[in-house]
Amino acid sequence: MPRRIESHLLDGPAGKLETLVEEPEDRAPVEICVLCHPHPLFGGTMHNKVVYRMARALRRRGSVVLRFNFRSVGRSQGQHAGGMGEIEDARAALEWLQSRYPSLPYSLAGFSFGSGVILRLGCQEGEATRLIAAGLPAQTAREEFLKTCSAPKVFLSSTNDQYAPRGEMEALYSNMAEPKQLIWIEAQDHFFDGALDEVEEIIFRLG
Repeated sequence: MPRRIESHLLDGPAGKLETLVEEPEDRAPVEICVLCHPHPLFGGTMHNKVVYRMARALRRRGSVVLRFNFRSVGRSQGQHAGGMGEIEDARAALEWLQSRYPSLPYSLAGFSFGSGVILRLGCQEGEATRLIAAGLPAQTAREEFLKTCSAPKVFLSSTNDQYAPRGEMEALYSNMAEPKQLIWIEAQDHFFDGALDEVEEIIFRLG
């Protein structure tokens, strides 16, 4: 079965959103997943190398993956909105994907800034199969809602993440509601340099 790849400009809350939708290479889809990229003001796009590897792992698991550029990035319209507007971008992407695959459950995934977006969206919606947060910036993620969010949460964190030192990440994690899982990955930095293969395999093999 050849992989199906489509590019779309979706209607978002601040204008068009540039998206890329990819189906699994070798099986019928079993879920849909919206995948969010790093911070728009610091070069983050849907083509980020960590996001790309996460997308591949998810497709290998049987997910239809929608990557998109937040408002103001690439061909997406609008201006950066400090995180709250970007949550609405992700919500619009999810609603569009659900309209295309109405019978499939959904998960959400994100890297860095994108992980904070999907955590807030997923905890608001409350119906996601799983929230996969890679490289959550613990130094700026002191969010009260995580203490009561009952959505299944998986965190992938680099042992040398300059934005999430181990002590700070573990303290943040300890106050989060169950169900949750924290996976430490031996990597050189926030971007999982030297460990992208491991990131992909861990996501592929999630239970």
